[in-house]
Amino acid sequence: MTLSQEDVETIAQQLEQAEQSQTQIGHVSKQFSGMDMSDAYAIQRAWVALKLASSQRLVGWKIGLTSRAMQRSAGISEPDYGQLLDSMIVQSGSRLDSHKFIVPRLETELAFQLKTSLQGPNCTLTDVLSATEWVMPALELIDARIEIEDAETGARRQVLDTVSDNAANAAVILGGRPMRPDKLDLARVSATLNRNEVIEDSGVAAAVLTHPAQGVAWLANKIAVHGERLEAGALVLSGSFTSPVAVRSGDVFYANYGELGVVSVGFD
Repeated sequence: MTLSQEDVETIAQQLEQAEQSQTQIGHVSKQFSGMDMSDAYAIQRAWVALKLASSQRLVGWKIGLTSRAMQRSAGISEPDYGQLLDSMIVQSGSRLDSHKFIVPRLETELAFQLKTSLQGPNCTLTDVLSATEWVMPALELIDARIEIEDAETGARRQVLDTVSDNAANAAVILGGRPMRPDKLDLARVSATLNRNEVIEDSGVAAAVLTHPAQGVAWLANKIAVHGERLEAGALVLSGSFTSPVAVRSGDVFYANYGELGVVSVGFD
């Protein structure tokens, strides 16, 4: 880690202000050219700490950049992760105010609800399936409190910026038909994502590290280096298997996950 604790806490405050004011900040990776991934996660944790201090609760985790195509485009070789708070959880059929976000986009996910804890560093796919109470369809609403493109140079932000930005998460819409993990072939789960009755994208869950439970195992092993584990009751988003679709005021989204049911959300 190269950043001072003062720098880390200052950036966390800037991210909180950016979210509250819907005004993006510049690339952290540009401001601190020598920063590394440990700095980015330190910023993320400091920002989450601010939210926990304001009476929000940690309810789970999300995994991002799980597809090889996204990893290649970001110049990395593994996923990233962020933390989910109770204020982010929304039920299917809800309507959200699009103006509370900056550049909102939606992705299809599978959410794992754990019945027992998962501890790395040797967590496996079978451990994840044994620890999972329910698998349910979800839509993740992602946002960018850090500019996607630098206002001066047009350069795209780095994965360091995305990680600092709590892996870009903003909300999670849950719904559909929760099922036990042994009642379906999770890798073959597919979804279509409709915006205003037009299918914008579709995908299959095998795109998430060949099996969505692999993402959960990766996360348990990754956070073990911080002395953390995935707690019983935690909700874990295993990674998107469709590309992000932009959200506009007036849009209605409808994601069909086949036997897992439907998740919908509208925006004002």
